[in-house]
Amino acid sequence: MSRTAQASRTTAETKIELELELDGSGKADIATGVGFFDHMLDALTRHSLIDLKLRVEGDTHVDDHHTVEDTGIVLGAALREALGDKTGLGRFGDACVPLDEALVQAAVDLSGRGGLYWDVEIGPAKVGSFDTELGQEFFCGLAREAGITVHLRKLGGHNAHHILEATFKSFARALRAAIEPDPRVSGVPSTKGSL
Repeated sequence: MSRTAQASRTTAETKIELELELDGSGKADIATGVGFFDHMLDALTRHSLIDLKLRVEGDTHVDDHHTVEDTGIVLGAALREALGDKTGLGRFGDACVPLDEALVQAAVDLSGRGGLYWDVEIGPAKVGSFDTELGQEFFCGLAREAGITVHLRKLGGHNAHHILEATFKSFARALRAAIEPDPRVSGVPSTKGSL
């Protein structure tokens, strides 16, 4: 069974087209118009082993907010679709990823109850022209739309680039574990019988 999805979203602020393959090799074909965000999404695909093709036209003449937040929303919707009923999956994943002085922990539950629990303090407000607060906006939209519980916690670090990159990579590694089929799991991994 192929675990793929396509999703799109068009508003007055953004136009987004996305394709993903959960059982990929981490291949990224990404153009959002926001260079640092492309770099983060490339890291996410590479470390989750999800193949992602993404095109975004956003109102970046205003700022990057709508582009980043709406991309999280569309990626979350595509993840939900590709995961299907979650039969035979591990469900949970966690990872702790260092990047030089930065260390970020992520935990993911394919719970069906979307929520982000963010404890990633980032001192500098910018990485180049990218607003660091947009990291939280991206993961909030993704978690809500995918219906997954996401905990992200900074354990150390002061360089904003390193902190954000460790955040995306730790999430990717945790997601990879959660979406991995487990041959020992029969049915849906929940006492409720559904997720």
